[in-house]
Amino acid sequence: MGSKVIFLDESGDLGWKFDAPYRLGGSSRHLTISAILLPEQKKHLPARTIKDLYLKHKWPPKEEKKWAKMSPEERLEFALLAKKLKASHPDIEYTSITVYKPNVRQHIRNDANKLYNYMIGLLLLDRMAQCDKVLLVPDSRELKVASGNSLHDYLLTELWFNKKTQTQVINQPRDSASDRGVQFADMLSGLVQQYHEDTNTALFKMLQCSLFCRKLYFQQKIDFPISNDYLHFPD
Repeated sequence: MGSKVIFLDESGDLGWKFDAPYRLGGSSRHLTISAILLPEQKKHLPARTIKDLYLKHKWPPKEEKKWAKMSPEERLEFALLAKKLKASHPDIEYTSITVYKPNVRQHIRNDANKLYNYMIGLLLLDRMAQCDKVLLVPDSRELKVASGNSLHDYLLTELWFNKKTQTQVINQPRDSASDRGVQFADMLSGLVQQYHEDTNTALFKMLQCSLFCRKLYFQQKIDFPISNDYLHFPD
């Protein structure tokens, strides 16, 4: 069983304006939540990877570098380092869930907090149920929950009553500006979102053997490890 640390962040938005193009007055058509799960004794490794990026690209150390502001070369370097980290440490997991927002029904849109919690549950509950203790570290600025305990209570209820576990969850939101592990999750989430929102396949393909994805369309759910057997990548 043991203990795990989970860094968590999202990409996209929770707007519902689909009568205009994204970035031109409209909302994103997708919302992606990504996580890095790793043994507690290895929780420093994502931060080390991000530190290497800061040094190589001479980013100001006191200014957070977000995926949206990274150049194509910087994004490529992140993908290479993420792939290398996973290859060196097979017990580190990369996972994500992406919802196609136009299919979300109106009554759910009215309380998007529940959508956010539901997505995280689908993404993480089975993995959390295998642990004695989980330290969950989401970006405090990106939490889409009305109450600070809402997500925590939801996860514990599902784990204790539906999964029949005794897993303890410590929810420790951190500002990604001061937590390199959360920054890693931001970049991973941005990479996955870029594939779905902009059909940019190059970086996504690089991590195809390292990343488990779930798509949530509310008409069908598809679970798959990323591989060419499951996805067709346009030229």
